[in-house]
Amino acid sequence: MDINSLLKPFEHFGVNLGLSRIIKLLANLGNPHLQVPVIHVAGTNGKGSVCAYLHSILTEAGYKTGCYISPHLVDWTERICINKQPITTEKFSQLILQVQDAAQGDDEYPTQFEVITAAAWLYFAQAQVDVAVIEVGLGGRLDATNVCSDPMVTIITSISREHWQQLGPTVADIAREKAGIIKPGCPVVVGKLPPDAQKVVRSRAQELQSPYIEPKSAREISPGWAEYETQVNSSIIKYPLPLKGQIQLNNSALALAAVEILQNQGGNISPEAIVNGMSKTQWPGRMQWVSWKNHKLLIDGAHNPAAAQALRDYVDSLNTPGLTWVMGMLSTKEHRDIFQALLRSHNQLYLVPVPDHSSADPRELAQIATKICPELSKCQTYSDLTSALEAAVNDNNNQVVLCGSLYLIGHFFRHNR
Repeated sequence: MDINSLLKPFEHFGVNLGLSRIIKLLANLGNPHLQVPVIHVAGTNGKGSVCAYLHSILTEAGYKTGCYISPHLVDWTERICINKQPITTEKFSQLILQVQDAAQGDDEYPTQFEVITAAAWLYFAQAQVDVAVIEVGLGGRLDATNVCSDPMVTIITSISREHWQQLGPTVADIAREKAGIIKPGCPVVVGKLPPDAQKVVRSRAQELQSPYIEPKSAREISPGWAEYETQVNSSIIKYPLPLKGQIQLNNSALALAAVEILQNQGGNISPEAIVNGMSKTQWPGRMQWVSWKNHKLLIDGAHNPAAAQALRDYVDSLNTPGLTWVMGMLSTKEHRDIFQALLRSHNQLYLVPVPDHSSADPRELAQIATKICPELSKCQTYSDLTSALEAAVNDNNNQVVLCGSLYLIGHFFRHNR
């Protein structure tokens, strides 16, 4: 039986935040999460790349390193890795069946995310990893990953208004949920936050007597290279930065501040492991250059306004004369704000549905886009991604950027391996 069929029965439980089900489920499995040293990472944007940096550095340092992320782009197995090797389909299926058995008889059935999260904890405990880098799924306080009572370090990368339907209408509400991963006395590394959010997170850290570390952004020293000033003695670490965009100066600094904390806790992470780990970091589908039918495409999730702004900043740094956006978005996203961040006069826009998900209607998106940016030189809708990409690359010599949803990027990868 494949993973999709095994997970299908849990789909209809949807997003249902809360810890009671996962705590009961993990107890039935022997509390594997209590056997795994953890780095816990939350944030609106940037948490995936911070996890990727840490996973790579700790692997290079010789630690058996687990990493749990979501969502996946192509295959469920991408979510659970040890030393950059995804779990096998066979092992994942076996763990899901084990989790399913443990859930039998409970009065409340777990959600799909809870089942996968329990499988990840079980896998890491069975493999006896030295450390697991765990990415929050949604929010923090009530997320299924928030069962670790004593993490080595927690990280909050950024906070902006996303998933407000579940987390609350204001940035302060969202910050309160994300600050829920902070644990008593455990250091928290925090990125640049809006003032309202920073106030909430700082106050929660003080309340729990958790050291609050807000590292300075790294500095670009040459294309693809950056330097970071350490917290303790202000020494300088120079390292390669393979992930694109100015935003990675912030994200890499958060990862390195966390590494510093681990070193202070006795972790053996050499400067060489940091440089090699950084140079080998990969985070597909985020500001990534790919070749499609002999054309160079830039692809990125850019699924919320802050991520869209980071993508726009990167595109602006390229000084590209003409731009064509190929976009699809989920119905729940902030379409107007994303378009506002991305679109400029004389850009072209090709809109498509996001297959197999709750997609926004491309025709409705076209109406919003032309209101936001009436000077678009073209705004067209297509029924599928391939025909939109073909039209985009054949129309002119514009740089084509595919973005708007990680699920759309996953669909692109699935059909263009």
